[in-house]
Amino acid sequence: MKDDIIIPKVTNVYVAIVNEYNNTYKTHDWNAYIINDKDVDLEVVLIVTNGYSKDKTTSTFRKKLNLLPAKSYAKIELMQEDLFALNNQFKVTFFENNKMFDKTYLFRKNTINKKAFQSIPLMEARGVLVK
Repeated sequence: MKDDIIIPKVTNVYVAIVNEYNNTYKTHDWNAYIINDKDVDLEVVLIVTNGYSKDKTTSTFRKKLNLLPAKSYAKIELMQEDLFALNNQFKVTFFENNKMFDKTYLFRKNTINKKAFQSIPLMEARGVLVK
């Protein structure tokens, strides 16, 4: 029965961690974003995140977006720098043209840092990207 379930491969949807200036608090904050670099909208986007290591696990954070338009992005969450010592995973499920897609994006421990910055698609920003 499990073999009958086909979940297509996710392409052109990314998760990025960006360090950006917060004008309100005059600080540099780390924020996680989901990026839809497709030419179609994503519907009912569910994101489940947590951090973990051998002996630590963070609480689970859930976010739902009813719609993520084509060629757009949305903020998932503010991230504390202490979390970067953990593996941070983002489980993303969404519908595209009435088909369900699912992918887990993993930022391995200590890989979120300014040395790993690259250009982020659709955003005028640099950060750490997982495809």
